[in-house]
Amino acid sequence: MAGGDDFYSKDRPEHPQMAEDRPRGGGPEDRPTTGHRHALIWFVVAVVVILVLFFIFI
Repeated sequence: MAGGDDFYSKDRPEHPQMAEDRPRGGGPEDRPTTGHRHALIWFVVAVVVILVLFFIFI
């Protein structure tokens, strides 16, 4: 029976590193564009709060 390192190293190439198949990390250019979605969400929240306060104090 072969030794531990010798058994696995006989069929491996000299530099057994694979090319990276996907980029790591990411920058601001990789962020999804949401447009004015955040402003729309805050507008809807403000309208709902105003309506709730309006109906509470009528």
